[in-house]
Amino acid sequence: MRVALLANLKKNAPTWPGMAPDMWDDLDAEETIEAISQALESRGHQVAFLEGDHTLFENLKKLQPEICFNICEGHFGDSREAQVPAILEFLGIPYSGSRVLTLALCLDKPMTKRVLTYHDLPTPAFQVFERLDEELDRSVVHFPCFVKPSREGTGMGVSARSIVHNETELYDQLQQVFERYNQPALVERFIEGREVTVGVVGNLTRPAARRLPEDDEAPRIFGGLHIFPPLEVNMAAYPADEGGVYTGHIKVEMAHDFHYMCPAPLTPEQIEELNWLAAATFRVTGCQDVARVDFRLDAHDNDRPYILEINPLPGLNPDYSDLCIEARADGWSYEELVNRILDEAVGRYRLKSAGR
Repeated sequence: MRVALLANLKKNAPTWPGMAPDMWDDLDAEETIEAISQALESRGHQVAFLEGDHTLFENLKKLQPEICFNICEGHFGDSREAQVPAILEFLGIPYSGSRVLTLALCLDKPMTKRVLTYHDLPTPAFQVFERLDEELDRSVVHFPCFVKPSREGTGMGVSARSIVHNETELYDQLQQVFERYNQPALVERFIEGREVTVGVVGNLTRPAARRLPEDDEAPRIFGGLHIFPPLEVNMAAYPADEGGVYTGHIKVEMAHDFHYMCPAPLTPEQIEELNWLAAATFRVTGCQDVARVDFRLDAHDNDRPYILEINPLPGLNPDYSDLCIEARADGWSYEELVNRILDEAVGRYRLKSAGR
């Protein structure tokens, strides 16, 4: 098939004086694009890379791909990850990964948590701040709290200082978020404990609504989803000044020196619960083809899992991205992972793939 690989490269991102130094941490490196291209070409696909910027509309019309492999993060706007899929739907071009509504929803952490809360899925209690004169609602959230930007990924704005223990620390961190990212801040109850992530590929069989089944006798639906072994970040291997938090510094500056355990040392019962929660989160947010769900296990409540967020555009660097490590632990090659994502999209659109 003619496949357009759509992404935003760090080297092509716009720059300006005074921009935040981590502004483009969630964009991709050339090595990732090369790896994905080679993986797709190994199955007979013809692959062309297109930058997901203002040139994309015309370049797509010239290239006329049969399908797009989309990992675009976007540059600007509250729903920037949804912009390229919106263009593709406007042009009637099939693409891999989740659709417009899901990408807009999942980039907005508070909105995602509202959906999870509505479905009684466990996520830390939270409050959204837009101004420094707002008061912490102690009936909802209590110290210690965790503060982060509402609409960023790759650990942007997350450091040891994100854990706040009093009002002085809280408002200092809020001010940093407002000034640096110019967006509301998410403040949630800090869950002290293990950091675990679960990767998912596939699609729920038969049309699935964005809700959980009401039948309590058979609620755990996994049909069509392949769930990889859970990965635990080995926080003990990192310097103490990271605060036991999976920080942006760890995710970006230390990415090639990543310390993890995969499969994570968990009981079968814990893994079953995490898999169910991952599948349920995948379902209620409307994900397609691939996603990764991040958890914290509460050290003060028998390792009870809490959903932190879901990423419908998980990183695909073959060396250090969580999803790729989990797939490798499950016996999958990188080529199998990338092509499975594409094949899931091909199946949804009922296309005939030269790579199948």
